Amino acid sequence: MPSVDLNADMGESFGAWKMGDDAALLDIVTSANIACGGHAGDADVMSATMRIAHANGVGIGAHPGFMDIAGFGRNRMSVPRATLQNHVRYQVAASVGMARSLGATVRHLKLHGALANMASEDQDLARDLYEAALSVAPDLIVMVLAATAQQRAVEELGCAWAGEIFADRAYNDDATLVDRSLPGAVIHDAARAGERMVEMVRAEAIMTESGKRIPTRIDTICLHGDTAEAVEIAAAVRSQLEAAGITLAQFTGKDS
Repeated sequence: MPSVDLNADMGESFGAWKMGDDAALLDIVTSANIACGGHAGDADVMSATMRIAHANGVGIGAHPGFMDIAGFGRNRMSVPRATLQNHVRYQVAASVGMARSLGATVRHLKLHGALANMASEDQDLARDLYEAALSVAPDLIVMVLAATAQQRAVEELGCAWAGEIFADRAYNDDATLVDRSLPGAVIHDAARAGERMVEMVRAEAIMTESGKRIPTRIDTICLHGDTAEAVEIAAAVRSQLEAAGITLAQFTGKDS
């Protein structure tokens, strides 16, 4: 039977502003991508989220994005490449240091939002960002948008990586995500999300909006933590995967 990891983006509250129900998600997922203060999160939120993840045996990942709190990291930005690499180093170092203070370990990296989308289209950008992260924490498993320029970058680097698909996002025919501004880009129906994940994992392929199948390695499924239906979708996906006989387990990060 196939196995797959479930991950969620979280730790995205900031001060008195609350985003998502991280505690509930951490009872469902096997890996957590925790914001590092760039697009969201702060020191207290990072610490609290990591503490629960560690107690629950959930794998901890650094989740860096553009330094864009106001835009939640979803605005495409033009930043000098060397500066952008330093922004990734800065966020990963904060994540690694906070985890260490709690007796935990950061085991993977996942880019956030617009930065991730840009890296899924630009192999050189993806490689530069991954090299920056690995310069801080060489043993990180890099989580990539499967079948995109992100995957080609890690294959070129030869580092450990995990291929990711999304339960609550629609796909273009090049395996990139449909822009959030377009109708149907975000899937809100929990039952549908679960059904399509079972179908994709069994087929070892991404199913696009046009019906195209893109064969790919699927190691992990993302369940966004910032939508109103996040916990419902996460629970539905987990339940339907288990009912289909698919084992849930943290990814191993085998290299290419």
